[in-house]
Amino acid sequence: AAASSDSDDDLPLGARAAALAPPPAKKAKKKTAPKPAPPAAKKKKKAAAPRSSASPAPAKKRVRASPGPSKSKDKKWTTLAHGGVLFPPDYEPHGVRMLYEGRPVDLTPDQEEVATLFAAMLDTDFAAKPKFRANFWAAFSGVLGAGHAVRDLAKCDFRPIAEHLGRLREEKKAASKEEKAAAKAERDAAEARFKSAVVDGRVEAVGNFRVEPPGLFRGRGEHPRMGQLKRRIYPRDITINIGRGEAAPPHPYPGQRWKEVRHDGTVTWLAFWKDPINEKEYKYVWLAANSAFKADSDKSKYETARALKARIASIRASYERDWASADVDTQQMGVALYFIDKLALRAGHEKDTENEADTVGCCNLKVSDVDVLPGHKVKFDFLGKDSIRYENVVDVEPRVAALVAAFRVRDGKGKAKGPSDLLFYEGMVGDLNGKLKSLMPKLSAKVFRTFNASVTLDSLLAAARVPPGATVDEKKAAYDRANKEVAVLCNHQRAVPKGHAGQMEKVSARIEALEAEEAALAVAAKKASRDGDGGAEAKRLARKREQLAKARLQAAVREDLKTVALGTSKINYLDPRITIAWCKRTETPLEKVFNKS
Repeated sequence: AAASSDSDDDLPLGARAAALAPPPAKKAKKKTAPKPAPPAAKKKKKAAAPRSSASPAPAKKRVRASPGPSKSKDKKWTTLAHGGVLFPPDYEPHGVRMLYEGRPVDLTPDQEEVATLFAAMLDTDFAAKPKFRANFWAAFSGVLGAGHAVRDLAKCDFRPIAEHLGRLREEKKAASKEEKAAAKAERDAAEARFKSAVVDGRVEAVGNFRVEPPGLFRGRGEHPRMGQLKRRIYPRDITINIGRGEAAPPHPYPGQRWKEVRHDGTVTWLAFWKDPINEKEYKYVWLAANSAFKADSDKSKYETARALKARIASIRASYERDWASADVDTQQMGVALYFIDKLALRAGHEKDTENEADTVGCCNLKVSDVDVLPGHKVKFDFLGKDSIRYENVVDVEPRVAALVAAFRVRDGKGKAKGPSDLLFYEGMVGDLNGKLKSLMPKLSAKVFRTFNASVTLDSLLAAARVPPGATVDEKKAAYDRANKEVAVLCNHQRAVPKGHAGQMEKVSARIEALEAEEAALAVAAKKASRDGDGGAEAKRLARKREQLAKARLQAAVREDLKTVALGTSKINYLDPRITIAWCKRTETPLEKVFNKS
């Protein structure tokens, strides 16, 4: 059965019918409301109670209290109207039965829904991971309830449901062009009112306005909460922000109200709700990346990075002086700033490793994450954001190498350290922001990353050789190579995509076909030339050679970029003015570098 919890927000889908089921609107959803639960007892600071199977994992924003007005209290807008959020459709039971010990099992719609979520992942690596399976079973057994015939995940066979889902996918693929167009038109019509907002009289595009459907949490790397159930989100979970005097947006659940409707002109989010996996975090709906709010925010970020360029020499001199301090904490802060500056490391933050992946940044590096090698080199090997491994050996200043060697052995009070101890003093994360602000207003670890990423891109593009007469594809490849170096600097790396090998096989086959065609055309052109009529054949040969050169270039670029994610650095850390200036210098169409969104 599911573990007890202080809040229904943490319970598996279907485990509390009254709390999670929508109002009865569908035949398959008839449920009896249970008696109200007694008031939850106040939590102690160190709770020993077992956690619910459907609780927490990481979200984008690290908010510890319910979001309130902006700290600056500056008015961002006066009037705001929008369509709210788009909810996923309610679950439609399919009636395909899973097997238990080889025999079909009848499930309720709620139980079938959770079984279907697992069946959809049978062919992924997650389905075989012990942690994923354990967390899923905790959720599924909670939905099944005490006394259910299904008692052991190892004896469950979800393949009949997985095969049913496969047939549905094939049917969707086999739909005619007209059927696909009609389905798209229907989707577009349903989404139309959510796609834009009116802010102070101007129409702005909305970013991700969709509420995520129920699912099994995957997480990055070996996340401790992988496999937990993401429950369905309802209007009663969501806070809406809208202009005073505007009607609250409608929603499809009669009898429910939005959790709260605010009229806060100091913030730019349109809606938020508690993350169904991590109760300490929130999901937001914002305006799109091309909105005026985002443009102003980005401009401010890049202007701060530009200001850092003028002050970087004095800031570096300041943290280098700290290396000679008699105070060990001051020395450690100086070394941490050096790493944040030189290596574009993230600051890091305190971790709840029971609920979050054990990833680190600069301030919470462990002794085991860092080693000092001969020749004033430091080796880093740790899991960074999103559980992406950061592995790097760097030349450092001799004084830094000596200090890191000392920090690995003893703390500031002379106490010996072990591999799992922090490299720097505990609480550095909290002190770092104050230290950065004392060096320059608005300075942060992210500003350092933006500054270093932009400077690196600028220098690489200046050094890139784009010969006269280069094709647009060759110019784009030169830009991507520079972008790749920035992505590596910022550790925006990824595992090789699953489909990469198959795609490269297709590309290789196409190149081989083009090579054969080129060889045949070369023979034809030579013969035609001897016959005194080779003009047309020569043109065909030239076009084929262009196609072959383009295919080879694209294959090389795809192979070169298979382990890096270019978009994150391009959108978040690279001053777009550098890219625009390069595109103008090289006469490269801007849309080849930036897509429309």
